[in-house]
Amino acid sequence: MGTLTLDGRTPAPDLSRFVHSHDGASTFEVAVSGAHCANCIAKIETGVKAIPGVDAARLNLSTGKLAVTWHDTSVAPQSVLERVRNLGYEAQPFEVTAVLSAGEKEGWFLLRSLAVAGFATVFVMGLMDAVWYGGEDMSSATRDTLFWLAAAVSVPATLYSGLPFFRSAWNSLSKRQTNMDVPIGAALVLSLGLSLYQTLTHGMNTYFDAAIMLTFLLLIGRYLDFRLRDRARGAAQHLIAMQSQLARRVKADGAVETIASREVMPGDRILLASGERAPVDGTVEDTDTEADVSLVTGESLPVAVRRGSVLHAGSVIVGRPIVLRASALVENSLVADLARLLEAGQQTRSLYVRLADRAARAYVPFVTVTALIVFAGALVAGTSFAAAVTHAITVLIITCPCALGLAVPAVQIVATGRLFRRGVFVKSGDALERLAEIDTAVFDKTGTLTLGTPQLQNKDAIPIGVLSRAARIARASRHPLARALAAAAGEGAVASGVHEAAGLGLETSELGVTERLGNAAWCGAAESTHGSELWYRAGDSVPVRFAFRDAIRPETRAMLRALSKEGVAIEMLTGDLEEPARKLAEEAGIANWQARIGPKEKAARMQALRVEGKHVLMVGDGINDAGAMAMAHVSVAPGTAADVSQLASDMVLRGDSLMPIVESIAVARKARRLVLENFAMAVLYNLTAIPLAAFGFVTPLIAAATMAGSSLIVTLNALRLALGEKS
Repeated sequence: MGTLTLDGRTPAPDLSRFVHSHDGASTFEVAVSGAHCANCIAKIETGVKAIPGVDAARLNLSTGKLAVTWHDTSVAPQSVLERVRNLGYEAQPFEVTAVLSAGEKEGWFLLRSLAVAGFATVFVMGLMDAVWYGGEDMSSATRDTLFWLAAAVSVPATLYSGLPFFRSAWNSLSKRQTNMDVPIGAALVLSLGLSLYQTLTHGMNTYFDAAIMLTFLLLIGRYLDFRLRDRARGAAQHLIAMQSQLARRVKADGAVETIASREVMPGDRILLASGERAPVDGTVEDTDTEADVSLVTGESLPVAVRRGSVLHAGSVIVGRPIVLRASALVENSLVADLARLLEAGQQTRSLYVRLADRAARAYVPFVTVTALIVFAGALVAGTSFAAAVTHAITVLIITCPCALGLAVPAVQIVATGRLFRRGVFVKSGDALERLAEIDTAVFDKTGTLTLGTPQLQNKDAIPIGVLSRAARIARASRHPLARALAAAAGEGAVASGVHEAAGLGLETSELGVTERLGNAAWCGAAESTHGSELWYRAGDSVPVRFAFRDAIRPETRAMLRALSKEGVAIEMLTGDLEEPARKLAEEAGIANWQARIGPKEKAARMQALRVEGKHVLMVGDGINDAGAMAMAHVSVAPGTAADVSQLASDMVLRGDSLMPIVESIAVARKARRLVLENFAMAVLYNLTAIPLAAFGFVTPLIAAATMAGSSLIVTLNALRLALGEKS
């Protein structure tokens, strides 16, 4: 609790640690909850940018992160929080662990609400069926008893299960704002209120079943929306989690203390043992080693890291321990940059989602005004107050945009199910729509167009005795080339007394003979430029070269030809060396390619293609591909890809083949046609249903059933995509 000042007020909390400064600009990240659509995004961004001194405000609906930037030092972070809260949303400084915990709680609460609503819907519908079939033959006392039983279940169940809508509506109304949950909450409360009034006055009709069924149907959509958003933000959070949560700092007296990685400051000396991941960017201070830098370059093999060279966050030490002199904060490291690239890519919204959001923005004022007009018109026409309220409630229920909301996801579910049976896991809600528009495909090399594992190429040219002796040394190492050599030789013994020279190779001595397995200079051979290789030398004998190559996938050429026939341009971007990249491009028939480029350059290329108006499909498997994949129009990762790439991608291939990409494009284009048909049917439904409700031709229960029927129609239309699977 804050300390009181002399004027009796509690001072604003110190939020300076949440503000990051770079090149004169300050950025404050806010975790926003309660935003569900484009209307929310526009309202929040416009409201925050209206604060004097704020340059930009960008809300990522997937991660719930609002990034606010300013140069004016007079801007206070607390004013940003207050502005968001005044707009009717919850806001707190963004912390990854807190957001993860809040997301988990939200998911479980929605699931519990859905379960309660589902059970209550079945129970109450059973009671109302009894009233319906009993008709006039049922006594008033029996009917009242059934109504009270329905009330005992429906009222508490609706009030509890409807909390996600009631809270959102109240937060908005308390700030003199509106959102889509306002008419939904009004329909639920009015339905319960009118039903209780009818029960107390021994009326013939109540709408407890309509209220709880409407809650159940809406919760299904809300939970699916949550799951999609939760999956979308997973990639960025996984990247952040990759950074070491703890770091070992070497103090001035040589003692080592364990601290949180966010406490590492530029100039600190960090001790990294073999197998540990660098928490921040820095300079290697004391000795040479080897590191897995696939996060930075995409190179599949560990590289030698010399004293004085730069080591980026996320790199894993695989050689001898080192001391790293930190040069940046955790939030300014390469891993953090990749997380921001992911969020920037995820912020792109699809055409159909934008159309649905625009309809949602018009929904609240249109439905509210329509319901009020119907209510007033019914009173003027001489209808009773209860009947007028019933007409208004019916309008609120029957115009619920469930069919419009299902128009896209119904097709997506059927299409993704079909592709799943073909070995394609579709992760992003609008991936198929975007896939139907692609005209350019960009591929990573290692592990994507190739198998991702080096294989010995010149085995037949190596004497069996030399291969077996070199393999004895190789089995003592986990270096990828050593493992490939051991695999080519098969099972066998392991040499004893093997010592590793960082960045050079392995050495052992038996019977006075020194044996070495490593690079050309280490083994006394001439420097070589023939790609991936190991050299072996026993004593003063002539060094023997072992050549390795990452073989192309068998179906790569056929897949690329099929894409070219569809008018898709092909590019290859890789962090690998020029020579292996050139050979692979020639073998696969790729004319446009680039080598030795990092994750930022890949993302920049994606952005450049986007500026040119291209719709790009990005296929990659490395951690360094994650940012580019997020910036692409749609992205695909093989099943063997790194976790971050799979999380960042829209689609994951479960098998080793790339051919399902071609079928996915065909399915996506048919799905696009079905979505447009569903939109047309949803609009036609509303144009027909509103007049019927306005003139009292339907009851709230029939309205809820009709609303469900419209959803069924768009779902059945989507099933046509499954019928096409057999053909």
